[in-house]
Amino acid sequence: MQAGKLQHRIELQRLTETLTASRKVQEVWTTYATGRAELRQAGLSEFLRNDVEGTTSNAVFLIRWIPGVSVADRITHDGKVWNIVAIAEIGRRRGLELRAVAA
Repeated sequence: MQAGKLQHRIELQRLTETLTASRKVQEVWTTYATGRAELRQAGLSEFLRNDVEGTTSNAVFLIRWIPGVSVADRITHDGKVWNIVAIAEIGRRRGLELRAVAA
């Protein structure tokens, strides 16, 4: 992971619950981190899929280390939403490889 390749601006979001004025619970995606990433388009062979082949887009985002990222989170990039399906640590807290599918 080289600094010059981190050219794509991304946001990491987490689903949170808030109370509305009428005291109802509402789920909202909240941005908890922003940063730069290297974006790699992933082929279908790079993902282990249990379901039927679809027309979903796959991508791999390489980012600097951020603690607490989970597969329950999502990525927004260039107006598109990506659901994180796998996370791999790069080095010893040097970076993260986030495998994602378009939502």
